[in-house]
Amino acid sequence: MSSEHHQRETWGSRIGFILSAAGFSIGLGNIWRFPYLTGTYGGGAFLLVYVLICILIGFPLFTAEVGLGRKIKRTPIVGIKEHTGGKTTPANLIGWIGCLACIILMSYYMVIIGWMFAYAVEAVTGAFNGVGPADTKAMFQAMMSNPIKMAGYTLLVIVLLGVTVTQGVKDGVERTCKFLLPILGIMLVILALRSIFMQPAVPGGKTAMEGLKWYLTPDFSKLSWEAVLAALGQSFFSIGIGIATAIVYGSYLHGDSDVPMDSVWVICMDTGFAIIAGIVVFPALFCYGMDPTSGFGLVFEALPIIFGQMAGGQLWGAMFFILAAVAGFTSGIGYLEAPAASFAEYFKVSRKTSTWVNLGIMFLLGIPAILSLNPDPANTWASIKIMGRDIFNFADHLSGDIMMPIDAILVALYLAFDWKYENYREDCNLGAEGFVRVPSWLSVFVSYVIPVALIVILYRGL
Repeated sequence: MSSEHHQRETWGSRIGFILSAAGFSIGLGNIWRFPYLTGTYGGGAFLLVYVLICILIGFPLFTAEVGLGRKIKRTPIVGIKEHTGGKTTPANLIGWIGCLACIILMSYYMVIIGWMFAYAVEAVTGAFNGVGPADTKAMFQAMMSNPIKMAGYTLLVIVLLGVTVTQGVKDGVERTCKFLLPILGIMLVILALRSIFMQPAVPGGKTAMEGLKWYLTPDFSKLSWEAVLAALGQSFFSIGIGIATAIVYGSYLHGDSDVPMDSVWVICMDTGFAIIAGIVVFPALFCYGMDPTSGFGLVFEALPIIFGQMAGGQLWGAMFFILAAVAGFTSGIGYLEAPAASFAEYFKVSRKTSTWVNLGIMFLLGIPAILSLNPDPANTWASIKIMGRDIFNFADHLSGDIMMPIDAILVALYLAFDWKYENYREDCNLGAEGFVRVPSWLSVFVSYVIPVALIVILYRGL
């Protein structure tokens, strides 16, 4: 092993890696998209399918990326090329596509994190008190019409991310996630307890238990192929496959780390957070007679109405949006770490320089995305359409529906035909001490079924 490998940063502790990886996986989609899909596609039936997909697809691919990172002890752009003997192969694209997807994704994701901080401030100042549907819709439109305000909150997110990641793996990423993840969990449990003890608050409102019943009761009549594909896509994006971060995080592990068990912890924390987030949201919606299938709009249009009407709503509203902002922030750390570390190693520049240059590029790409949201008819940016989408939504589509599936397909093909399943299983199980290991019986599934499933996700997203 080279001296450069000896000098490579490592995680300070096992729990530090688990919390950092879980922080990356737990994001804004856990707060609204997973509960919405669960309620829409059969409650507990959808949850059962989701868990099976996490076991059969999420676990093998996540352990593959983490295990590959631990094996090559490099970021993916440099490490995979070294691992293939310097040959030019499709596998060399894994790091490039993953890092570029991170940059494009962060161009709009940082904006959304900024929205969460903005709404936390609105909650604290009492802006939600007494508002109705028209008021919250106008409030959200007013923010979309104010690019200076959005850019300001985005810059706040950029500064916080930059300060965190430039501190390094142990003192920046790990220390921050070890501090924020427990706070995130405590806030989530407090909000869930507050929600399940709520009573009907408006005429026509239902009980919190009815909200939980709608959310979690298995209804297999709603379990269609569309539901299975939705579960497949949600598990894929929530765990964080095809974005290079898991490989980068894995490269900081010690050689004797327990990759299979640690991966299970990360996936369980990610799924558990998403399930409990639904317990926070749906009982409250039912008690206040709100539409539980309103998707992304419920965060910015439905929930502020509830916080404006409930006792102590300023506190609960601020706590919810701070929770969402922190979840987005810990994911943002992972999305930034992958390109910052990879390009620092590839271009042989300092971590600090790479971090701030990447953030600068993300912000510059985010400006058109911000401007495209302004509904003013005179706004020419809003009229720009790419593949039928405005710039903001095209960035989401390009990174999430195209680049991430392509990257995951390359990882799956590399695992099956270059690394080989038995080598992958042996490498990932190195250091495993518990009963959780990569099993031999998954070989055919991983080598053939997973690539086909990922191609389906890509086709469905085009």
